[in-house]
Amino acid sequence: MQRIDHLLLSNSLGSHRSLSSFHYGTPGQGPKVYIQASLHAEELPGMLVAHHLRAHLDAAEAAGTLLGEVVLVPVANPIGLAQRVDHKPMGRFELDSSENFNRHYPDLAQAVFPLVKDVLGTDPAANVATVRRAMGEYLRQWQPATELQSLRRTLLTLAHDADYVIDLHCDCEGVMHFYTEEGCWPQLAPLAHLLKAQAILLAKNSGSGPFDECLSGAWWQLAEALKAAGRTAPLPQGCCSTTVELRGEADVAHAFARDDAAAVLAFLQHSGAIAGGPVAIPAALCPATPLAGSETLNTPVPGVVVYAAEVGQTLQLGDLVAEVIDPIANTSHRVVAGVAGVFYARVRDRYAVSGAEIGKVAGAVPFRTGELLGA
Repeated sequence: MQRIDHLLLSNSLGSHRSLSSFHYGTPGQGPKVYIQASLHAEELPGMLVAHHLRAHLDAAEAAGTLLGEVVLVPVANPIGLAQRVDHKPMGRFELDSSENFNRHYPDLAQAVFPLVKDVLGTDPAANVATVRRAMGEYLRQWQPATELQSLRRTLLTLAHDADYVIDLHCDCEGVMHFYTEEGCWPQLAPLAHLLKAQAILLAKNSGSGPFDECLSGAWWQLAEALKAAGRTAPLPQGCCSTTVELRGEADVAHAFARDDAAAVLAFLQHSGAIAGGPVAIPAALCPATPLAGSETLNTPVPGVVVYAAEVGQTLQLGDLVAEVIDPIANTSHRVVAGVAGVFYARVRDRYAVSGAEIGKVAGAVPFRTGELLGA
């Protein structure tokens, strides 16, 4: 294993932060899997999973069973991890810019299309290698102007040539759930089932430029751009990426983390990065549903939130999710499910202002368009 500490651009005199990555296996040998945790820095379950996963990776290295390359970044956001306001963690948005740490990644397809459109040939594997080289060159030439940009550049440099990218997050309160792009789902379904996901949400470009879709989306976007330009060069889905939501923020427990790390290890074996296959893939606990069919429940009134539904519960249209109590007016507002599906996430705070988000239900029928992700 090799540890590399990447110095980030300093935003103030006399101080700097660094990002640490752990490299297992031999670059260019076998499939590459990139795994990072806690890009939203207050979402801590992924860090504990990374801790337990390192023991598996160390054992595989000692046993000589590494067949590919695994890059692990257990703390993907040292900037947000240090942010506090009134003793409360603030790891979702950078305080200097108010930007979400998991949004606004560059459009790699647009960046590299002019470099590759006339040099791709008839060999799909050679085309993948050409595109990855072009991505690497674009990232090398990118001169970040801020600490946040340097973090984004460093993460993409580590991950841009991976066959699989696993981005470990969590919700406020929730069950295990799984986001990926439609073109990646066949390859990543085994991981979702190994993790025992209770909601699986698929999209083609959910919007806002999140880290995972920056990497996977570049490939289908390039393929479409080539077709539109009359180029017939075959270009496979060179990167399959996912955001894994490891339940809720408070679900930081060794029992959960050991199980999740074992599931990731099994996927590494399934993908051929580590010897040990074939792996028995468990049956799905839920169907995959469109992210465009996921309903975000909001309250039109302020008050104390009292949940009637538990995360993981299957709701029907009109089922009561929560009551919002106004103790001054002595009123109760009912928030009900507008779609049928799994109630897969809810907010942690029990006081809501008007318009605040209450929770999310994974519906099976798409009804939303445009930006599909929240802030």
